[in-house]
Amino acid sequence: HTDVVGIQHTEPCPPMTRKTATSLTFFREQNTITITTKHTLLVELSYKKDGIVHLALISFRFQPILNKASPSDKIPLGSMLQWSYSSVLRLCPLLLLVITQSTLARPLVRQIRSSHEFDRLIEKHATTTGLPVIADFYSDGCGPCRQIAPVFQQLAKETGQETAVFVKINTQAVPDLAGRFGIRSIPTFIFFHNGVKVDVLNGASGQALQQYISGVVSKSRRDNVLITPETLEKYYKEVDPTKTKDEVEKVYLKCADMNKKHNPKKQCHGAAALNLSKGLKKKYNKSVETTVRFTEEDRKPADKKQNEEQATGKVKTTDAASSNKPNLHLATKEDLLEELEKRLEAETEAMEEELGEDDFAEFEHSYSPGDFPERVAIIGGGPAGMSAAIYAARAGLRPVVVAPPMGGQLQGKGVDVENYPGLANVTGPEVVAAMRDQAAAFGAVFECEEVVKIDSSVRPFKVHTNSSVIETHAIIVATGAQSNWLNIPGEYEMRGGGVSSCAVCDGAAFYQKDVVVIGGGDTAMEEALVLARTSKSVTVVHRRNEFRASKVLAQRVMEHPSIKIKWNSIVT
Repeated sequence: HTDVVGIQHTEPCPPMTRKTATSLTFFREQNTITITTKHTLLVELSYKKDGIVHLALISFRFQPILNKASPSDKIPLGSMLQWSYSSVLRLCPLLLLVITQSTLARPLVRQIRSSHEFDRLIEKHATTTGLPVIADFYSDGCGPCRQIAPVFQQLAKETGQETAVFVKINTQAVPDLAGRFGIRSIPTFIFFHNGVKVDVLNGASGQALQQYISGVVSKSRRDNVLITPETLEKYYKEVDPTKTKDEVEKVYLKCADMNKKHNPKKQCHGAAALNLSKGLKKKYNKSVETTVRFTEEDRKPADKKQNEEQATGKVKTTDAASSNKPNLHLATKEDLLEELEKRLEAETEAMEEELGEDDFAEFEHSYSPGDFPERVAIIGGGPAGMSAAIYAARAGLRPVVVAPPMGGQLQGKGVDVENYPGLANVTGPEVVAAMRDQAAAFGAVFECEEVVKIDSSVRPFKVHTNSSVIETHAIIVATGAQSNWLNIPGEYEMRGGGVSSCAVCDGAAFYQKDVVVIGGGDTAMEEALVLARTSKSVTVVHRRNEFRASKVLAQRVMEHPSIKIKWNSIVT
């Protein structure tokens, strides 16, 4: 039940090196490349260029399309699909081209896949480039998120990579970041400068987004100043010779301490340096000299720097380099060890960026078919499905949870989860992520696919997904609830054009507009409170003379100044 592909070739291809990661294994044996994986073709290539060995990982979604195999066919373990020499010959240069571009270029909009990757990116641009970072927190099921996505991409292109860094963060894929920054509605844009959050924009307004970007870019340019200790000491010698060296150093350190985060060199820079210069001018009627902290060259992406060097012929060459022989005989043992440590660290960081450890999370607890039917399959990935998975896993049943990686309705909640014992100030995505981790810890596995059909006419049952068939002795259906539509004229035709069942998803599209919420339960109360944050007014229409919702939520709605209630009414 494992897809295996063999590639026979006679001409040399970039050599494979052995790599094992969870359920992935591939190696080269003579002239045969064998890749073993469930759904993904993972290739590790090392090649030599200019005397330097480059390494990169490339992954491909694999479907057996050669010979008579179809995408749904299972290839028995040990069988091979033979590729012609011409196919392999076309494949190798393509892989090398992808490696060259992906390892050097800074993407226009970068997709963040883990909190560790995000923290590294913030640290890098706070200490080496000074560029602001604009983060778009979104969700795949969010309508306004899809509307603003091309605008965000276009603004990134217009702003330029030498001016700002643009990233996207899926709140469902990286819930810990959404919890850290208190994301309560999507899309939410957070603007970082010098590693610190300086502004937040909620909603999908392209004009407002452009204004916020201009603001953080201007701040980045304005704060790109530095006062050195030598400059400050020279300044005091001119304006106040009575100041001792220790007193000058104390002033400098006080300025440096105002930038505690991402300031390993204890420098006086940014707004702190500007305020110090302004204060000294007011006191001594003379400004202290400032220098540029990050040059235009520092802010350029690595690939652009290399291209400019090659175009202008500024690439450094030596006799040793021209002969492809490193001048190692000139370096001391300490220099060699230091350089080796730097290269190993750089390789590790590059590997994490291209294929971080978190990217293997889907393989770590992913479902892999066995020789026997499963004991139990659970359909649904929300709290109900996770609860069932925890109990089944603790009973030793090794359940298979079949659901898209969206976590049910709770994953998209824009309000805090505050009615569950022991949980406070947490969002829906955080709760679902914690439940999933707990179920996985006890042995549950996950098939991140949608169920399209269940065949209960045979034993064991067959659960059909988009790409696989799971045989199981028992099925637990935990698919949650769906929106309760009114089924009135015009409702279906206007879905997505003014009629919605998710205030968190679509509420930003009705910014400063009059909206109506129909219902009297907890869901209606939550939606009304979310909409009241951004809408001009909210009218709740209920068919009875009192709400069925919990007293706390109902009281909040009735006391909210922007919410009106229309009792004993229905919409026709």
